[in-house]
Amino acid sequence: MNPEINTILEEAYAAFNHKPAVTNYKGPVHVGVDLGTAYTVLAVLDAEKRPLAGRYQFAQIVRDGLVVDFIGAIQLLKKMKAEIEADLGFKLEKAATTYPPGVPMAEVKATRNVLIGAGLECSHFVDEPTGANALLQVQDGAIVDIGGGTTGIAIVRDGEVVYTADEPTGGTHFSLVVAGALNVPFEEAEKIKTDPAKSRMISTLVYPVMQKVGSIVDRTSRGTTSKTSTWSGEPAVWRALVM
Repeated sequence: MNPEINTILEEAYAAFNHKPAVTNYKGPVHVGVDLGTAYTVLAVLDAEKRPLAGRYQFAQIVRDGLVVDFIGAIQLLKKMKAEIEADLGFKLEKAATTYPPGVPMAEVKATRNVLIGAGLECSHFVDEPTGANALLQVQDGAIVDIGGGTTGIAIVRDGEVVYTADEPTGGTHFSLVVAGALNVPFEEAEKIKTDPAKSRMISTLVYPVMQKVGSIVDRTSRGTTSKTSTWSGEPAVWRALVM
């Protein structure tokens, strides 16, 4: 496991949707885009692959790995790109992106076309577990990705992903339960779900969904590994930053 993971995530939290971590940075950058079910993320790392700048925004432009609002995705990514470029003082020219395990190649290409439409050359794309493990650096174990619409799990042997699975049940289902229990709109439930002050109440409401996620992990990983790393929630800001 990467010993610096918590520090790196704290750096990302400080820089994303804020001013860049370094003023007047002029070096090379690594750019990644995550078109998630719940959040769209544009992340920029410096030459040392440390968080430099980024944007994330709630947007329902993807469903279960499939782009369902192509124009909306391009417009949102263009907006985020322009904001970061204004902060950094230079253009972003290319980016990496990822796709959930099991998504047809035609949909993978659709994700690439969103980047192209937003003015970014798609330098490469990989499956999400491989992208996540670029940060986590798990050598032997399992990576659990609780995304917006699905829960994915990857089995890692000697640092390589050898098996992946992806099943329905994710953050959206948590929000739907909160919305139904509190009789509030879905968008408001999203905000309530991420409010630390309401975490105890929310954990009680969504416990059955948590059990379902746990059963997915148990069923998929049983007999294959004894170590698990959880990559949970949206946005998963590091998925695309792998090279």
